[in-house]
Amino acid sequence: MGSADKEGIEMDKRKIVSIEDRIPKLKHQRRKKANRRLIMLLAMFFILIAGVIYFQSPLSKVKDITVSGNDSYSYEHIVEKSGISFDTNMWKISKGEIEGELEKIQEIKQASVNIKLPNTVDIVLVEYSRLAYISKGKNFYPVLENGNILGEKQMDEIPVNAPILIGFKEGKVLDEMIAALEELPEVVMNSISEIHSQPIKTDRYLIKLYMNDGYEVNASLRTFSDKMAHYPSIVSQLDPSKKGVIDLEVGSYFKAYEAEEAEEVEIEKESEQ
Repeated sequence: MGSADKEGIEMDKRKIVSIEDRIPKLKHQRRKKANRRLIMLLAMFFILIAGVIYFQSPLSKVKDITVSGNDSYSYEHIVEKSGISFDTNMWKISKGEIEGELEKIQEIKQASVNIKLPNTVDIVLVEYSRLAYISKGKNFYPVLENGNILGEKQMDEIPVNAPILIGFKEGKVLDEMIAALEELPEVVMNSISEIHSQPIKTDRYLIKLYMNDGYEVNASLRTFSDKMAHYPSIVSQLDPSKKGVIDLEVGSYFKAYEAEEAEEVEIEKESEQ
């Protein structure tokens, strides 16, 4: 046998030995893969079983419902309107639908529903501000910042710092009045006692204000918010012992109740800064 034949036989032997060495390694790798698959299948199986048990158990039901921001409505009323009960499944709660239902309530500006696992639901409300109270006969009703009148909420007592609107009806004039009040500084809002609508043929936006400090103010809604913002500056230029009428319709004038002639009041905007 030649040397070339011998070398070929030796190479074949090395190949056979190499493959035999690799077989145990291949079997071990396959066994590891099979074990991993088995573990994954078992894990998925137990998760599925745990999920079924959870959904069928009281753990999936709502246990706590919290409500915040509900100044105008009771906890019970808000929960009832939300449609959530302690029999509700946590995973069947539709946040968007509940928020939409709560925002149908006239005083609710915004509603947020937050789900906290395992079984708590938080309802957070933002209500429209009550800017004033409108007089209808002997009754008073809240007027919201969006112009809506809460006709079903008759008030027996009116907050001291909330102006009362008299002679107004729902419509453009009332909407302008509410928009003007929203622009006023809080200190000016708190100084207004009553606002009377006194329209005339040439200007249906005329109003008369009775202030908590004893003055009267005549104004037009067209310029009311701009001029009334300087009310503290105007009053500071007057003799506090002399009460009267401040006319802001055209320019700024003051006439004391006992005076025969009006004296002009200059608005010093710099004093407001």
